[in-house]
Amino acid sequence: MALITARNLSLGYDAHSIVEGLNFTVDEGDYLCIVGENGSGKTTLMKTLLNLQEPFGGQILIGDGLKKNEIGYLPQQTMVQRDFPASVREIVLSGCQGRCGLRPFYSKEEKQLAEDNMKRMGIASMANRCYRELSGGQQQRVLLARALCATRKVLLLDEPVSGLDPKVTVEMYHLIADLNQEGITVIMISHDIAAAVHYASHILHIGAKVFFGTRDEYLESEVGQYFLMQQEGGEA
Repeated sequence: MALITARNLSLGYDAHSIVEGLNFTVDEGDYLCIVGENGSGKTTLMKTLLNLQEPFGGQILIGDGLKKNEIGYLPQQTMVQRDFPASVREIVLSGCQGRCGLRPFYSKEEKQLAEDNMKRMGIASMANRCYRELSGGQQQRVLLARALCATRKVLLLDEPVSGLDPKVTVEMYHLIADLNQEGITVIMISHDIAAAVHYASHILHIGAKVFFGTRDEYLESEVGQYFLMQQEGGEA
């Protein structure tokens, strides 16, 4: 069975339906990019996958031994969150909270996991620095290290390069691709369709037209060709 299966999923908020009859699967090792127009339901789908809201209809099935607390999440940041007055180590370590259960302290193993993931993201030297003092790219590395403390299986990333300069954007995409190559399944919302078809193994395009399939199938599809052309035209 797939890690995640969506069957006839209907999504929306405040009694307003956004998308209906959504079907897709995510297998272990996939790199799925969720793309589409603004307001098409991408973030609503992410919240539904995280059990932060209920679907209007249909169901999401979790398989292959994946537990709901084994999904790491990197959300879009608000200005208030960017100004959070905690150390890098404290924020990364907070990703272990799902492992603690009712235990009110972190174990030696969890503290070591946080240290390992800070090294993995190249931020070990910043462990004692205040999060609010970091650049946008450094903050995203901290949040990615935090998400990795929550999972060894699946990462959900909501526009992880939003607001980053081009050089840092490329670095972040490479980091995520490396994690996927190491065996972590990636589900990423992206407004950057060109980057999506470069890195992803599968594309879920939601909006007026819905597409789910491999990257190559998307490139050959009418909806994929249209939106790639639209984006290229907008950047010209």
